[in-house]
Amino acid sequence: MHALGPAPGCALSVLLLLVASWRGGSTAPLAPPEVHSLQGSWRLSNGNGSLVLGGDVPGCVHTALLRHGLIQDPYYRFNDLAYAWISLDNWTYSRDFKTPFDIRTWQKVSLVFDGVDTVAQIVVNNVTVGRTDNMFNRYSFDITDVIKEVNAIHVNFVSAVWYAAEQSKNHQAYRVPPECPPPVQKGQCHVNFIRKEQCSFSWDWGPSFPTQGIWKDVRIEAYNLCRLLYFSVTPQYVQNTQQWSLKIELDFDVISSKPVAALATVSIPELQTQQTFTVELRPGEGSTVLLVNISKAAALETWWPRGHGNQTGYNMTTTFIAEGGCKIEKLSKVYFRTIELVEEPIPGSPGLSFYFRINGLPIFMKGSNWIPADSFQDRVTSKRLRILLQSAVDANMNMLRVWGGGIYEQDEFYEICNELGIMIWQDFMFAVALYPTDHSFLDSVRAEITHQVKRLKSHPSVILWSGNNENEAAIAYNWFSIPSTKKSVYADDYVTLYVKNIREIVLAEDETRPFITSSPTNGVESAKEGWLAHAPYDTHFGDNHYYNYVSDCWDWTTFPRTRFASEYGFQSWPSFSALAQVSSEEDWSYVSNFSLHRQHHAHGNDQMLNQAALHFKLPQEGNPLKNFKHSIYLTQIMQAQCIKSQTEFYRRSQSEIINGEGRTMGALYWQLNDIWQAPSWASLEYGGKWKMLHYFAQRFFAPLLPVAYEDKGALYIYGISDLHTDYELTLRVSLHDWGLTEPVCTLAKEGVLIKGGAAVPIYKEPISDLLKRCGNCTRQSCVVTLSLEGEEELSSPSNYHFLSSLKDAVGLKNPQLLASVSQEGDQFQIILEATAIAPFVWLDAGNIPGRFSDNGFLLTEKRRVILFYPWETTSAKELEKSLSLTSLTDIS
Repeated sequence: MHALGPAPGCALSVLLLLVASWRGGSTAPLAPPEVHSLQGSWRLSNGNGSLVLGGDVPGCVHTALLRHGLIQDPYYRFNDLAYAWISLDNWTYSRDFKTPFDIRTWQKVSLVFDGVDTVAQIVVNNVTVGRTDNMFNRYSFDITDVIKEVNAIHVNFVSAVWYAAEQSKNHQAYRVPPECPPPVQKGQCHVNFIRKEQCSFSWDWGPSFPTQGIWKDVRIEAYNLCRLLYFSVTPQYVQNTQQWSLKIELDFDVISSKPVAALATVSIPELQTQQTFTVELRPGEGSTVLLVNISKAAALETWWPRGHGNQTGYNMTTTFIAEGGCKIEKLSKVYFRTIELVEEPIPGSPGLSFYFRINGLPIFMKGSNWIPADSFQDRVTSKRLRILLQSAVDANMNMLRVWGGGIYEQDEFYEICNELGIMIWQDFMFAVALYPTDHSFLDSVRAEITHQVKRLKSHPSVILWSGNNENEAAIAYNWFSIPSTKKSVYADDYVTLYVKNIREIVLAEDETRPFITSSPTNGVESAKEGWLAHAPYDTHFGDNHYYNYVSDCWDWTTFPRTRFASEYGFQSWPSFSALAQVSSEEDWSYVSNFSLHRQHHAHGNDQMLNQAALHFKLPQEGNPLKNFKHSIYLTQIMQAQCIKSQTEFYRRSQSEIINGEGRTMGALYWQLNDIWQAPSWASLEYGGKWKMLHYFAQRFFAPLLPVAYEDKGALYIYGISDLHTDYELTLRVSLHDWGLTEPVCTLAKEGVLIKGGAAVPIYKEPISDLLKRCGNCTRQSCVVTLSLEGEEELSSPSNYHFLSSLKDAVGLKNPQLLASVSQEGDQFQIILEATAIAPFVWLDAGNIPGRFSDNGFLLTEKRRVILFYPWETTSAKELEKSLSLTSLTDIS
């Protein structure tokens, strides 16, 4: 199909004439398509029929069994192992339904599944109408000749575990590693042979729950002449004419033996734009493209990422009227913004830059990596999505990377990101594995990629497509021990899958966004090297993933001065209140079987304590429960402090080149959220509760921030700004004695120029001079605090720099923390009082959902007001009862 072009100035009269002529013919206007949802209650049975129960759609087998009381919470204790049988059985969803329309009046009836998880046979009235093998695809089956007045539908699933094993067994030419996950993950094998959520077979932060179910909408669609399959809108801007336009793509299924004439009208009232097109729809499935020029007289506002402007969108109505009376009207929201991934030479540095320009403005990307919010997607509610994504922007994030081992998220996820200004780096769902490239696998992948790009490309939040997670690195660094004589086989498969198939589809479907083949990658340098760079972790190109649990994370010299840090992180344990929901009293020890079972990263529990022990005294309580709680608290301090050090290093590296490295323009730590209650790299626990790291992120991602570090005995301070304007501010540097509540001394340096969109050095002083200037201070007895202040409430959060490890601190006292709670409208005010300076003050509301305005902070004043924002209704009495206070001096 194709558009014949805009109708002339008399478009409206032409439209009316055409409609009149069609209506004046012998054929009556066609009824709009009938859509009948099959969501709701289905029957669910296992392979031998010994279990029969109700199962909701959308849903999965595990949640159905849980709802009927046939299993406990799958996350409780060791149930991920105890319930492995569920994934090894073959389940069937079935139901009867009456056709809610006269089937004789429709030319075509389709059965449409937006998501089937994963391998299934679809049977309607004892006729197999199709099969599914890809969780990420949409399936449409023609049931015109099968549907009756009363119908029976069966969706017969095959165990994903057995299917993957069978596919691997049938691939006899060569092995496709990895065959199985590491034993510590307690997972299933051969996940790379099935197009399913890769982490559902286990990951180093998540359990193995290979689900079965109809996980998205399923419906009957009946139509005459035409049905709209996809609708997408992407903005385009021509610089030399300064003209915005919209590319509108409509995919139709046309039931006709000859082309059908149609008129399309596009209207955006707020932008004084209306255009009408004459269109020819050709028989079968195909697409029509409309190019709409936006009136130059319109006061158009662009969509901006969070912290850089508004997220303006405009209502658009697209109306299609085809010959014969088929009418389709589509209401949508359209946005205008440009994206560039800039990879160009940098003076004084080998390699190329790697940064994003949005609407012509270079933007430093601040954020994290998103994983599936639950092993069972039907439990991910709108409210849970909203809490997690709002928490991201509340921590001053502007980007999330949707990681390639999970799922393409639900529509509402991207809609919320559009609204909140969160940019999305969208991986395709391939991760830490090699993949087969036989015809059936590639056919399935091609359908998947086409569907997902068509589905997602209208969202302004999506700014990058990325082919996979770490698979270029896996080949380059030979993670799977492939003999050198066989490497070319896997290199060819890699290029076949990600370049000749995925990249080809993306470039054909979406010309408005950049595409990279992998993360990490060397970008255009990888392409030059045949799409597989010999060193994809090269800091002079592309993005970088970096993990180091052995070196001292307070030592900034261990971090790579990369162009873009898209993964880095440290583990911590979630709160005791989160763990208590899925454990019993015997589990409440750092070395219990439960604690070992829940840790899916080899040596992870030891690594956390070893890293913490570099700077903190480890808990030595006689009370095992107290010891466990303090260990949890200490791992959260360690994680937060480590990622603070690393993120501040990346942010201060954005404007300089040192020894050929630098110009870092992104910091996305691993990871934002959790899939269950377990030790992980997340800053948000399962359910959304903020760990200490997330409160730290609120500060270290602040739009205006002073950052201190030491080099060769001197204290350096950089002023970091995401603002669009330069400002003259006051830098305030204070020294506090651990034993006193008032600063020992304060320096206020006025007229400090903080450059917008940059990181610049603003202060330098030898530590020895600083200590002399402040009287009796030593490295062990004092701590540095720093802030930037200006007029009209323009200020940074207070930051700090430790002059020694806190296990060596001298003069720390118990601060005797007290808190009083009162309600202020829909939030709560907590007045915190202390008798001494206190590091890492931690307020915990237990099981009351919500977040604090600040937490995990260095308390340097005697009285401080903190707010609590509840996510559910509670009272001051309940909050005060649940509230606990901890500081570092509580650990002994």
